[in-house]
Order: sequence, then C-alpha cells, then structure tokens
Amino acid sequence: MDFEQVVSTLKSSLAGPLPGQTAQMRFSPRPINQKRFGSNLPIGHRKGAVLILIYPQAGEAYLPLIKRPEYPGVHSGQIALPGGKMDATDPDLIFTALREAEEEVAVKPNQVEVLGSLTDLFIPASNFLVSPVVGVSREIPDFYPEEREVQRIIQMKVAQLMSPATQKQTLLDMGNQIQLDTPYFEIENEMVWGATAMILSELLCMIQPE
Repeated sequence: MDFEQVVSTLKSSLAGPLPGQTAQMRFSPRPINQKRFGSNLPIGHRKGAVLILIYPQAGEAYLPLIKRPEYPGVHSGQIALPGGKMDATDPDLIFTALREAEEEVAVKPNQVEVLGSLTDLFIPASNFLVSPVVGVSREIPDFYPEEREVQRIIQMKVAQLMSPATQKQTLLDMGNQIQLDTPYFEIENEMVWGATAMILSELLCMIQPE
C-alpha cells in the first residue's frame, strides 16, 4: 500500500473508535481464552508496550517484525513486534514502546511521530497487558538487531496483511493433548500468530475497514 495513504488512513481511524476486541478475536487461537478479554485482569499483571512503526520503502508502507531467539521461555523463537515491559522509570507506555524499539532494533525515538495506540491486549502466558503504540518514520530506519533479544528483523510490507495468500490457519499442538485452531499470517516463511497476529489484525481493520 502507498505509504502516505496508509499514514493518512491511520490518522483518521485513530481519531475515532477502535475496532478493539472484535478485530483482535479474528486472529485469536481457538478455543478463545476469555481471560484475556475480561475486565478483571490477574492481580500483579505486568504492563508492556510494542511499537508498530510504519515507514516508507519505494513508496510503499512497511513495518518491522522481529524473531525472538530460542530460549527457555513462553515466547521462544516467536515472531513479535519490537517491545517489552514497562520500567519503573518510564513515564508512560509510549516511552516504553520507543525505548524498547531503540534497544531491540536501533530505532531512534526522535525519528518517530507517534500517531496513537491500538487496543490493549492481555497475554495470559506471560501475564502482560500490552499496549500497541502506532508510530511513523518518514525515512527507512537504520535497523540493527540486539543479538540477545533479536535473532532477525523482518521488514514486512503492510499490504501483505491484506493478502489471502498470507492469511492462514492451522492446528497447533500445545502438548498435554491440547490443540489450538490458530489463524496466522505467514510472512517470509514465518508463522506470525498469537498476540502479534491479534494486534496486526486490529491494525488491518484500521487500514482496511470492512
């Protein structure tokens, strides 16, 4: 999609009501864990933020995804948006998103125009309430992965979210005889699912309302 068109559409959409949980649920694994959509979140849950950074390349709109390294944790090897937990010294979640993006992929906060935020999403597996912050860079960031946290950076065309060839579904075996019927985006032969897919689903609804 044309970069300027995407930015203009997002600015307009963010000024109105968000698609919210209806959009998130489109790419939620099934059976849907209703705990993530309830108003009573667990006591002691943590706050975090991710950055959806729209930038131009050859006139088209792109955004960066990252692949997490393999490690002993619930999000090992998964595709994500740059982001992480809110530090006690962070003044707000926008600061968190920009700080984490700088730490993980070297995006300079002063190059980012923040447009707003999408709907918060609770991630039961890690006990995080995540705020997706939408930002724009008028130039291609000089990405550089932080090797302890980022195995690779994927520069994805925003238009890929709209392609039927990219939107897929599979059964994921989670162990203990549990299977999840899981919608996902296939980007550069990687499976983008779970919370990241749910956040991108809301972004897609903002850009291309049904």
